[in-house]
Amino acid sequence: MFESIEPGQLLKELLAGIGMSARLVSWLSAVILVILVAFAAWLSKFISRAIIVKIVSVWVKRTKSPYDDIFLESKVFHTVALIVPGVVVWYIASWVLHDQTNWLTFVHRCAEIYIVIASVLTVNAFVQAWYSIYLTLPVSEGRPINGYVQLVKALVFIAGILVIISILFRVSVTSVIAGLGVASAALLIVFKDTLLGLVASMQLSTNKMLSLGDWITIPGRNIDGTVIDMSLHTVKVKNFDNTILTVPTYALVSESFQNWKGMEEAGVRRIKREIHIDVRSITFLDAELLDRISRRPLLEPWLTLNAEEIKAVKRGEATSLTNLGAFRAYMLAYLQNHKNIDSKLPVMVRDMPPTNSGMPVELYCFCIENQWVPYESVQSGIFDYVYAVIGQFGLRAFQNISGSDMESLKNKR
Repeated sequence: MFESIEPGQLLKELLAGIGMSARLVSWLSAVILVILVAFAAWLSKFISRAIIVKIVSVWVKRTKSPYDDIFLESKVFHTVALIVPGVVVWYIASWVLHDQTNWLTFVHRCAEIYIVIASVLTVNAFVQAWYSIYLTLPVSEGRPINGYVQLVKALVFIAGILVIISILFRVSVTSVIAGLGVASAALLIVFKDTLLGLVASMQLSTNKMLSLGDWITIPGRNIDGTVIDMSLHTVKVKNFDNTILTVPTYALVSESFQNWKGMEEAGVRRIKREIHIDVRSITFLDAELLDRISRRPLLEPWLTLNAEEIKAVKRGEATSLTNLGAFRAYMLAYLQNHKNIDSKLPVMVRDMPPTNSGMPVELYCFCIENQWVPYESVQSGIFDYVYAVIGQFGLRAFQNISGSDMESLKNKR
């Protein structure tokens, strides 16, 4: 029915009837028809939103499923409604601008480009909605897929650009892709970070190297905090001083980083620290020193184990027992009986190779408090005790000469 009615011809006859010239009639009729098409697009936008968005919103609010609410919040239905005006314009233009070939071609191309853009927005909103649903599922814990979501959006965006190019130049999409092959080198340079980020995201996710909430440390980049976001290009880390740092995703694959997740899952945290002993204070046990240290109950197993040599010391005879050996045995028993140390895991007190800073004695154990503040409190308490008790064994902690030491030497002279 509409094909038998030509609005363009009727409008021209109407304008000509009021005495306008043929040239003015042709130009003005085209402008009026284009304005009518634009008005139809504007009107269809409101009608489509009223029909699609409002009706769907009412339906979604009545359902008990939370998933359709997520689709509504992600504006999937809003973007679907945006496609309608483009389709309406395309068909109305075919009828209204039937005899305006140039204008018809222009409006058709604009409508097609608009439909492609609206479709890209719809697909991206749909992908984002599914990602939001994924985040509500238990499987999402420790399995970030934000990088893959961004990749899908980027591919949809690129596909939309290819279709728009094919519309503008009236060539097939395959021809456009073939033409891009010539510029592949330039594209690799432009999308270098995206490709590197994609590969890195896949490696991090597949190998379970990193996930949201992990505590990581990258000394070279001053990063020491919790991962709060992982995207295709960057990883955001919130440091313990509340600063937020970003690092390229591919840097986490090309460089080394420390992930504390294993420690947090184990429920314990290692203590591994040295105390430096002045070598000149290391000596054999004598009766006086033995009498002082033997009063400590934690040393009884060591005294029992070395009973024969202990008797020899009391008689004033030479033995192989040293104050450093007694100190190591005492500290080992102290750590094994400490309420915050897991005695089921390795506990050691050992001598390290001597250095210019004296004889390092390393304490190695695992604290049951793996949170930062409680852990540091336990570790500090242990070493406070170490420095306080070391003098009871006739040992001295190594310390470089300071200004006060030089002043004491001058006073003695």
